[in-house]
Amino acid sequence: MMYREELLNEFFNPQNVGVIRGANGVGKIVNRENGEIMKVYLSVQNGTIVDAQFQTFGCPVSIACTSVVTRLIKGKTLEEALKVTAKEIKAELGNEVPEGKEHSFKMAEKLIKKAVKNYDKKQKGIKSSGDEDDDDDEE
Repeated sequence: MMYREELLNEFFNPQNVGVIRGANGVGKIVNRENGEIMKVYLSVQNGTIVDAQFQTFGCPVSIACTSVVTRLIKGKTLEEALKVTAKEIKAELGNEVPEGKEHSFKMAEKLIKKAVKNYDKKQKGIKSSGDEDDDDDEE
């Protein structure tokens, strides 16, 4: 299985790895087929994402995707972040990916939508179904 240089660089040098304590938006995706887990934490101020951190348990493509997506959304409004697509994430990683790894881009796109949804719920005072997650989702 060959990986492009852009993807390997993002995998070996991921940005924004970690947890934001007291994050005001959290998204989590669980892929039950292969056991991958992606989790993102958002710090939002005045409708703008000022910080985004992630934890991912998965293949190099999944780790690279979550690193890229956190870079792409930092400094964007929530509305702008919701417009980040799997196609855009894939382009950041060189547009080529080994067969069977396309799901990682879709998971990363959906992850941001879940984190923004969780943020919106918290702003409205709606309790989440988990300790800090909106809900685990199967991809």
